[in-house]
Amino acid sequence: MRRALYHLVLVQAVISGALSFSHLHDLAQAAGQTGWKAWAYPVSVDLLMVAAWRRLRARRSWLAWCWFLIALVASLGANVATAGFLDMDNPPALLRLGVAGWPALAFLGGTLLAHAPEPPPDQTDVPPEPEASAPDVERAPAPTPEPEPPAVPPAADTPALPAATPAAPAEPASAMPVPPALVAHARKVADDHHARTGSRIDTDTLRARLGVPAPMAAAIAAQLT
Repeated sequence: MRRALYHLVLVQAVISGALSFSHLHDLAQAAGQTGWKAWAYPVSVDLLMVAAWRRLRARRSWLAWCWFLIALVASLGANVATAGFLDMDNPPALLRLGVAGWPALAFLGGTLLAHAPEPPPDQTDVPPEPEASAPDVERAPAPTPEPEPPAVPPAADTPALPAATPAAPAEPASAMPVPPALVAHARKVADDHHARTGSRIDTDTLRARLGVPAPMAAAIAAQLT
């Protein structure tokens, strides 16, 4: 669709340009310009219009608008004049004056448009990029200095430690207090053991039968002898 529209616009531009070109040629020829000079007038008008339009696209200035309107009036005036509003056999003197002065006017306009200062390029103020900062690194807290241990006094000033107290001698098994009832019960157990086995009961068997600690069993055995 877009391509077809482009072709239609192109055909329309060619037709319009050819008609305008022909009208300008006829008007110049009616004003007394013959031969190649009559064909040069439409070329001059169209080139001035194109130059002014290109300058307008680059920069909207009053100079470009002025010369674009001059070229447009010249082209439009020729189209209207050749449509029966003007006697082409007896053109007025003002038309002859305009056609005769057009080359100098078109040259002046083209020169001014060509030497007009170029618009400065668009320079958008771009803020400078912030410098990349180093990533924040969590720093470990400084180690707290450990307190220095107190100075050890010289050996001469150290008081002598008391001599170790010798351990008290172990209390003999026979001195351990044993309830009389337990002794009586142990005697019965010993007699029963002697009756069954024919031998005296030993300390380990007595401790196992009575369920008492070994020291107490030894104390009871001592009392049974």
